[in-house]
Amino acid sequence: MADMPEIAITGLGCVSPLATDAEATWRALVAGQSGITPLPDSFDERLGVRIAGRVTGELNPGAVEHKELRRMDRGILLALCAAREALEDARLLGAIGTAIDRDRIGVAIGSGVGGIQTIVQNDRIYVERGPSRVSPFFIPMTLANMPAGLIAIHHGLRGPNLCHVTACASGAHAIGESLRLLRAGDADAMVVGATEAAVIELVIAGFANMQALSKRNHEPERASRPFDADRDGFVLSEGAAVLVLERADHARARGARLRARVLGYGASSDAAHMAAPDAESGGASRCMRAALANARLAPADVDYVNAHATSTPAGDRVEALALREVFGAHADRLAVSSTKGATGHLLGAAGALEALFAVRALETGMLPPTLNLDRPDAECALDHVANKARSARARVVLSNSFGFGGVNAALIFGSADS
Repeated sequence: MADMPEIAITGLGCVSPLATDAEATWRALVAGQSGITPLPDSFDERLGVRIAGRVTGELNPGAVEHKELRRMDRGILLALCAAREALEDARLLGAIGTAIDRDRIGVAIGSGVGGIQTIVQNDRIYVERGPSRVSPFFIPMTLANMPAGLIAIHHGLRGPNLCHVTACASGAHAIGESLRLLRAGDADAMVVGATEAAVIELVIAGFANMQALSKRNHEPERASRPFDADRDGFVLSEGAAVLVLERADHARARGARLRARVLGYGASSDAAHMAAPDAESGGASRCMRAALANARLAPADVDYVNAHATSTPAGDRVEALALREVFGAHADRLAVSSTKGATGHLLGAAGALEALFAVRALETGMLPPTLNLDRPDAECALDHVANKARSARARVVLSNSFGFGGVNAALIFGSADS
């Protein structure tokens, strides 16, 4: 890879159903904790699904005035919190505009559905109280690109500003396409990731009517069970995750810590169905092969996979099939887990949060578990990290993200010193 600049990860930040910062989220994950809880009693009692992964606890977006917070969709707030932590972790706060050229730092924050809470709230206001009572901030509050825009505004980041809206692959695409920008020399650093705040009645009803959600209301913490024979759908969750990607020479010049490296990225389309995965796993296989080629690695070089597996019957089977096709005999030596057993499915933000988990696995030598994997599906036979974290020295990690519309993305991360 001598002809391509090395791209490092220098900062991490997140808010998740497990905790409101990256380190506490990771500790909860490897300890086997679940972030899935019953919905509040205020949710419509007619909903057949009564569980979700919600962000609780105090949020810290940084220096944001109270009146401005009232003008933000929840997805924007979550993104600001994760971005502040990531920038602080990268030791960029306070250096932007002085030691660091703000024109060379960009932002790319994805989202699957944008400001859907604000849309539903203002539609209700329109119907019940009339058009004059709709918020004058309604439009900017709902735009999918506004989290990226406000992160740039709050931190004075004047480089490329992007938003990727590709369903459950949004966060992974934001990271991968930012890798391309950095390699091309269009920026020195990118603040990248995704946010989602869609745990509302309308979205729950929509997914439930598709038969996509788990109905295991009586035991929320056991409802999300990727690769398990008794899985019955995913659990809807919210949250945000942000990483600082930086040209390694730039990071070293300012004395930054290199937490890991981004080695490769692949993207593909199933071109098969609007919601169901390609049953033959062609799209998933192609994007993983593309990521390996982009990283100039062989399948045997990968040590661990953070799978997309959402706990749906079809999706988990297809991903397991794709892993077998791409990795062949090495699949039996490839540790695999889906952290959605603990977090549920953050939709567009899932790939960003799982990229953060991939980095932490590289740093700590701990592979996070797939919770509730009590009876592995025979069609999903792999070396599963089931129920308990595993101590293992991983140097190369693959993270998959697949979404409605047949979109696929795969990211490959490497340890900082490999």
